[in-house]
Amino acid sequence: MSVPHLTIWERDDCRRIHEATIDLLDDPGVEVRYPPALEVLSGLGARIDGTRVRMGADLVERALATAPRSHLLEGARSGSTLFLKQGESYFGTGSDCLYVTDPVSGKRRRAKMCDIEGMAALCDQLEHIDFVMSMGLPQDAPSAIDDVSQVAALLRGTRKPLIVAPRDGGVVPIMRDMAEACGLADGLMIYAMPSPPLMHDADALSKLFACAELRIPLVYAPAPAAGGTAPASLTATITVGNAETLSGLVVHQALSPGAPFVYGAGCGVLDLRTALDVYAAPEHLLGNHAACELAAFYGLPSFAYAGVSDSKLLDGQLAAEYGFTVLLGALSKATLLHDVGYLESGLRGSFETIVLGNELVGFARSFLQDCRVDEESLALDEVLAVGPGGSHLGRKYTRSHYRSFWQPSLHDHQNHERWSSSGSSSLPDRVRDLSRLLRDEPRAFVLSEDQMARLEELLAQAAAERMRPVSGKERAQ
Repeated sequence: MSVPHLTIWERDDCRRIHEATIDLLDDPGVEVRYPPALEVLSGLGARIDGTRVRMGADLVERALATAPRSHLLEGARSGSTLFLKQGESYFGTGSDCLYVTDPVSGKRRRAKMCDIEGMAALCDQLEHIDFVMSMGLPQDAPSAIDDVSQVAALLRGTRKPLIVAPRDGGVVPIMRDMAEACGLADGLMIYAMPSPPLMHDADALSKLFACAELRIPLVYAPAPAAGGTAPASLTATITVGNAETLSGLVVHQALSPGAPFVYGAGCGVLDLRTALDVYAAPEHLLGNHAACELAAFYGLPSFAYAGVSDSKLLDGQLAAEYGFTVLLGALSKATLLHDVGYLESGLRGSFETIVLGNELVGFARSFLQDCRVDEESLALDEVLAVGPGGSHLGRKYTRSHYRSFWQPSLHDHQNHERWSSSGSSSLPDRVRDLSRLLRDEPRAFVLSEDQMARLEELLAQAAAERMRPVSGKERAQ
């Protein structure tokens, strides 16, 4: 296909990064702070000293050999199937923002359950949002089950595939049961992150274990930050993240060979002036693109970023950063591009910014269309039929091909007179108007009474599990 592409590392570069990663896994190795994982790694022949694990290339190669190159993920609505493989790209929102922009007052406030359900329902209406994450950490949910409550809110709002981020693996079976009750048995993915640098904690690994056992797709995404939890070098930061991801893959595939695994790209850049791990820095985007090329080198589906901003407002900075992060994310060819709608460096989400992100994803997808050279696209017969000085405006060829070009919903393509007579609106004005219109529309679906009752039953079960006393032996495990 004749599509735009951007290449940073050739295969020899990726091979050198892989070799350097193997060196890191041999020395200094990784910290593994979860006894069941230490038992698995010991059985594989890894060298273990306390919680420090050193492993050879053979363990990594074995895991890469069994990790599947593709997986089918099915939503509960028509057209929401995702084929997780290299060469296919899907866009979605992000998870667990502390704050949202209130859709009525425009004020910054803590996220609530109604925001999670409402943004999920909004995403269900948007053509270019393919999967949904919570976009908020709800302040008004019971603290013991805030993560499980998020899943219930998402299921009430959308039938598209979900990526959810439980606090630990203990509730993953309940989340799976919740999804199954709402017709999303094959539309659930779990998000887990190692702890940079070079460490896997119990929360991440318990999720990994649960996903391997239940064969739920696991997104394992590192987040080392250059200058903070990794050296101030993009190449070194990517290598540290690669070591974290591959060592997680070793455990995951040992538990369940062939269980679906998504390679997370993570190359943060710490701004030493502000102490923030910023999203829209060019180095962050460059590093993520290179990490996606590593995923392609391994043949694994990947997880990266698009539609993010460090701005605090729906302003020019946000629009610019959304534009280039969506386009560069699309060019990375990552399988799952998440965080569409984030602002304030990942601390906040909003209804309006998701709507703008959806528009820009449409732009990026049109940019990445196949610009092939063949008889149909050359259209020499059309040129001949119209001839010099003629017009193609009324031609059948124009009518049949025109709608393949990008048709914006929010970007203004009118002349000044028409724009002025229609209200002289700005892009933020149009974004807010469309967001309000979509929020006011009746829901396309509602869960049945039986499904709602089942969700409540499973929430109560999760609360009972989380709040029961834990023995010292269980805590050690």
